[in-house]
Amino acid sequence: MLRDSRVGDPRVLYVLCVSPEAPRPEPRQEVSAWRPRVPGIVEVFHARFTEHAYPMHVHDAWTVLIVDDGAVRYDLDRFARGTPGDTVSLLPPHVPHNGSPATARGFRKRVLYLDMTQLDESLIGAAVDGPDLADPGLRHRVGLLHAALAHPGDVFEAESRLALIGEQLRTRLSPGAPARVPATDRRVARDVRELLDAHLAAGITLEEAARLVYAHPTHLVRAFSAAYGIAPHQYLMSRRVDRARRLLLGGRPAAEVATAVGFYDQSHLTRHFKKIVGTTPGRYAKGGPAHAPASAPAPDPVSRVPDDRRGCRLPG
Repeated sequence: MLRDSRVGDPRVLYVLCVSPEAPRPEPRQEVSAWRPRVPGIVEVFHARFTEHAYPMHVHDAWTVLIVDDGAVRYDLDRFARGTPGDTVSLLPPHVPHNGSPATARGFRKRVLYLDMTQLDESLIGAAVDGPDLADPGLRHRVGLLHAALAHPGDVFEAESRLALIGEQLRTRLSPGAPARVPATDRRVARDVRELLDAHLAAGITLEEAARLVYAHPTHLVRAFSAAYGIAPHQYLMSRRVDRARRLLLGGRPAAEVATAVGFYDQSHLTRHFKKIVGTTPGRYAKGGPAHAPASAPAPDPVSRVPDDRRGCRLPG
């Protein structure tokens, strides 16, 4: 840029001003990783990369990859692959692969690493031949599983969603495999509901429930959902919220109520309470007439039913 010589020293004809070159923006990188308390999941990995490229490498677990923004290109077993929209990429263990951004803006991805209890070695060949599963429904279910895994108190929901996803992946990789022979659906559904009622506060894992009712975890979830029109984890959360309402109206503080009915903490209670009731526990407790005295919480309707009669209230 030229400046007028009349400004400053008159002996200077002009001053040349050179703006410094704008620095290149640093490559963007966001990483979050943790190991949830969900059997079968080795690691959860969320990342945002703009320039990072993975070299060829292997894992000892199955990789379930979804891309939320941008796109990834990768090589698997010497074949070029990619991740178009609504795709779930399933990369098998022990098979070399790499990965790099396919667009200038990079990519944002969410990954699950599953152990061999979910998918066994016999499925590796099929996954190498077709790792990218264009299935919007499966893509949505994997996203819901990630959402459940983000909250420590939603382990039972995560286990239930993982069971269904695992079944769907096995079906995609071996479509000719015979279906599992189920136990009696109504008996399984009734027994599962009795277990959930009995373990309302303490909780129970999907694996333990399946063992106690003599059913595969996936069949347990499907049988319960078909019989009662609600998934087991949804039933458990709604029952906990129902009990929390009674305790809140009885005058107990929300933090105490949360742990008493089986929620991980108060924020966990608040999230599910607002989803079901439409307001927060605090507002709910203060919403009654100002002159109404606090009364003892109503007895839990399940606790009044003999053990051998539980499970017979809801229509099948």
